[in-house]
Amino acid sequence: MDYDGAVKRIYIESLGCAKNQVDSELLLTYAMENGYERTEDVTEADVIVVNTCGFIESAKKESVDTFFSLHDANPDARIILAGCLAQRYGHDMDLEEADAIFGNRDLSLFPDVLEGREKLLIPEYPDPERERDDRKVLLNYPGSAYLKISEGCNHRCSYCAIPVIRGSLRSRPMDRIIAEAKRLIASGIYEINIVAQDLGAYGTDDGEPSRFVELMDKLSSLEGDFVLRMLYIHPDTFPSGLIELCQERKKILPYFDIPFQHADPVVLKAMKRTGNPEIYLGLINRIRTALPEAVIRTTLMLGFPGEDRKAFDTLLDFAENASFDWMGSFLYSREEDTPAYDMRGEEEHEKAHDRASRWQKELEKLQERITAERLERFVGKEYTALIEEKIEGEDLAIGRIYAEAPDVDGLTVIMGRGMEPGDRVRVGITRTRGVDLEGVLID
Repeated sequence: MDYDGAVKRIYIESLGCAKNQVDSELLLTYAMENGYERTEDVTEADVIVVNTCGFIESAKKESVDTFFSLHDANPDARIILAGCLAQRYGHDMDLEEADAIFGNRDLSLFPDVLEGREKLLIPEYPDPERERDDRKVLLNYPGSAYLKISEGCNHRCSYCAIPVIRGSLRSRPMDRIIAEAKRLIASGIYEINIVAQDLGAYGTDDGEPSRFVELMDKLSSLEGDFVLRMLYIHPDTFPSGLIELCQERKKILPYFDIPFQHADPVVLKAMKRTGNPEIYLGLINRIRTALPEAVIRTTLMLGFPGEDRKAFDTLLDFAENASFDWMGSFLYSREEDTPAYDMRGEEEHEKAHDRASRWQKELEKLQERITAERLERFVGKEYTALIEEKIEGEDLAIGRIYAEAPDVDGLTVIMGRGMEPGDRVRVGITRTRGVDLEGVLID
């Protein structure tokens, strides 16, 4: 409450990845503890927070555009630029419209920014034992939540600005992750989406072997009605024993998000990645042999320095042979403070970018066909679906089966009555429609 007894309202726009969303949920938690209520109408807000992404040029532009758009929508509100863009450039930004700029490494300091005690705060990480993990608000659809297990990254891929923004790998204490998972399960969360820059790197902060399989073993042994979805596993350090654990534990969804980025050995070496088509296809085949129902998603990068038509054809062949269920592609962004930045100048980069844009359309056309073919295997079978939205005035709802991760994959349109967001229902898949599935509610 403010001095005249009126409720203070906060609006937050969360941009970028799921890890950023977890940060937004924590920012809202701190705000609520300081007397604020969340509003989803920016025009009602007393404070606007833009939790930005600063990973690549397009994300930075979206962050800045969003900031000014929200400021224009409610110029009387205080507006805070937070998140990755603030962490990366905060000390150098000349942004008069911002009432405060706040980084993303120690979110416990947010009340100082929220209440106007700090105008520029770019903190370092606190002791892991002091970090909060009791979010009071979740921004997913009902029944689903993200669970972050680490910050930062030690891979140092030559194109990637994540170590600049988030720093080196900092794995969260395992007991705290498990305690947070228990709270999510107790609150009714069914789908726990495990996120990090690289799940497989969990526990390797000091050069020790990965502890990710151990963590998944403990998480999948917890009591309750829930499933675990793994998001982001680096292919060069795919954990030994993970496939076998997935065979044993039905609570771990057979869904693998593996960002291969490329397949040409020369390009991969320049990226400071160690794979090649044979190694990567071997990993895919091991997963699908052990888990025939497995779904594999990837991201592929186009336009990296050294990529010519031959390298792109290698990537096309790889995508054809890998037959990914889902694939996202993006164009290389020339980021300062990364090793790849000096591999070519800006003029050459722009030419390569234009060429890669044309190749991207070719790759996406191939993937559209592959995804359509892969989706056909679900037709005629029954699955559990988590309902996200009820369509008002219609006997249908929008949900997702195990093959569809939140926000990035297709959806399942379900015909039937009485379904509400957060419900888990059995659905019989009747057909595909583009990247979506259609089905009927099974009583």
